[in-house]
Amino acid sequence: MKSGRILGAGITLALVFACSAAQAKPELSFGYSDGWAESVASTFVAAEVIKQKLGYDVKLMPVAAGIMWQGIATGKLDMMVSAWLPVTHAEYWTKNSEKVVDYGSNYTGAKIGLIVPDYVTAKSIDDLKADNGYGKRIVGIDAGAGVMTAAGVAIKDYDLDGYKLQASSSAAMTAELARAYAKNQPIVVTGWSPHWLFAKWKMRFLEDPKGVFGAAEHVDNIGSKDLATKAPEVAEFLKRFSWKDANEIGAVMLEIQDGKKPQDVATEWVAAHPDRVAEWTGQ
Repeated sequence: MKSGRILGAGITLALVFACSAAQAKPELSFGYSDGWAESVASTFVAAEVIKQKLGYDVKLMPVAAGIMWQGIATGKLDMMVSAWLPVTHAEYWTKNSEKVVDYGSNYTGAKIGLIVPDYVTAKSIDDLKADNGYGKRIVGIDAGAGVMTAAGVAIKDYDLDGYKLQASSSAAMTAELARAYAKNQPIVVTGWSPHWLFAKWKMRFLEDPKGVFGAAEHVDNIGSKDLATKAPEVAEFLKRFSWKDANEIGAVMLEIQDGKKPQDVATEWVAAHPDRVAEWTGQ
C-alpha cells in the first residue's frame, strides 16, 4: 500500500512538471531603435504590457533599423513597433515584406521633414531662399537617416543655393534647437513626428509643396513569421496596440527626455492607464 502511495505521488509530480513545462512561455526578443524617441517610448510601454499582463519575459534589443528588420525576417528577433512606412523604411520593407507579418499601425499621421520654431516667419521650404536668418544651414541628425537623404534632395529641388546640411545626431540636433529656442533665434532642423520636441516647444513643419519628404506615414507593429505560433497572445496584442494621438505618446517621450529611465516611465504609464492597457490586451 505504501509503495502504491509513493508511485501515485510520483505520477502526480510528473504530471505537475509536465503541465508546468507545457505552460512555460518563451522569452521574446523585442528590437528597437534607441536613437529614435518614438521607438524607445513605444517599445518600453509595449514590452511592459507584454510582461505584466501577458506573462512573457521580454529581452529588449537596441539595434540599427536595417539589423532590426533583418532580425525579424530571419526569426532572430520576434517583433518591433518601429516600422516607418511607406517611405522611411521603404527599402527594408521591399527586402523583407514576405518574411515578416505586419500587425497594423500604432501611430498614423507620422511625418518627416524640415521643422522650425513657431516664432519664425518661414512657412514653406521655398521661404528659406529669401530668409538668411538661418545662416544657410539646416541642422540634421545621423548622416544615413532617411530624413537626411530627403533633406539633401530638398536643398537641390528647392534651389536653396548655399545651404548646407549639417550632419550630427538626434541629441546634438535637439541641443542646438534648445539653445536657439531659448534665444528666440531662427533655426531649421530635420525632424519627424511623433517626437517629444513638439510636446516641449511650439514647433511646426515647413510646407513641402514639391512632396520631397513624402506624404504622412504610419508606424507599424511587425512580427516574425512564427510569432503567432510562439506567442499567440502577443500577436493579438500587436493587432490592438496603438496610440490615440501625438499628445499621448509625446507625454511618454518627454518624460524620458527629461531624464527618467524608460523602464520607470513605462511602468508608471501602464499603472496609470489601466483602461488603455485593457483595450490593447482584450482583458
